[in-house]
Amino acid sequence: MQTVLSLQNISKNYGSVKALNGVSFDVPEGSVFGILGPNGSGKTTLLGIVMDVLKPRSGAFSWFGEPGSPQMRRKIGSLLETPNFYTYLSAVDNLKITQAISGRGSKQDIDEVLKKVKLYERRRYRFSSYSLGMKQRLAIAAALLGNPKVLVLDEPTNGLDPVGIAEIRQLIIELRDQGHTIIMASHLLDEVEKVCTHVAILKSGNLLTTGHVEEVLMDEDIVEMGAPDLAALAAFWQKNGEQVVVDEKAGTLQLVMARGTARLDEINRRCFENGIALHHLLLKKKRLEARFFELTNN
Repeated sequence: MQTVLSLQNISKNYGSVKALNGVSFDVPEGSVFGILGPNGSGKTTLLGIVMDVLKPRSGAFSWFGEPGSPQMRRKIGSLLETPNFYTYLSAVDNLKITQAISGRGSKQDIDEVLKKVKLYERRRYRFSSYSLGMKQRLAIAAALLGNPKVLVLDEPTNGLDPVGIAEIRQLIIELRDQGHTIIMASHLLDEVEKVCTHVAILKSGNLLTTGHVEEVLMDEDIVEMGAPDLAALAAFWQKNGEQVVVDEKAGTLQLVMARGTARLDEINRRCFENGIALHHLLLKKKRLEARFFELTNN
């Protein structure tokens, strides 16, 4: 898989404040790559650097194997700040202005990007008549002019209501399915869990971990099971030295095992051979919230 963006030991200071401290990771092509961290962790600074808006104190980055440059930036769509559109103009007229200023794409692209973000039917309506979610979709349409391979989005659902958040999340998934690589900064755990394939977690300018979302989040295998005799099920696994958590109200038992070691067929076989018939068996992942809390509070 081709690497879209590669960062090597990026550092940035604002006076005595260290915004980024030797951050390195690669973004694979075709991914939705989330840069996750609380406010002040360095996410926006990092995006500003890779888009040549800010200069790093040290380190380097490359797009598609080439050093970052203003020419390369034109091949990448970005939404780094709150979009500024003329409230009295339509979506089409606003995008014509954006296209003329940026030089990305052509006037013929405008209908296509509006179709991608599902605003084509409202293309002649004034910007002032749009909901917050529609305004954000128009901003993403502007970033899509010129059909860039990569979209860089800073907090794309920030300030939206639940309906707008759901619209933008679905749009991001659809854009990835259409062949775009998405790089997005977010402080919302739920957002990264629902839309991202890969993640890098920052805290106070330091990279805590990076990788595929499943790999980062699954610190342990958690096997949930149920049987008519829950006490006998718990006693069997405790006798075998396993870490057991019983939820009597839900009628389930959880085995906490080392990551990658749980084999559901083997667990089911062992229970059956010892006279225990399972009516529920499920491999669960640790939720992002719990894993993120562990990482950022060490």
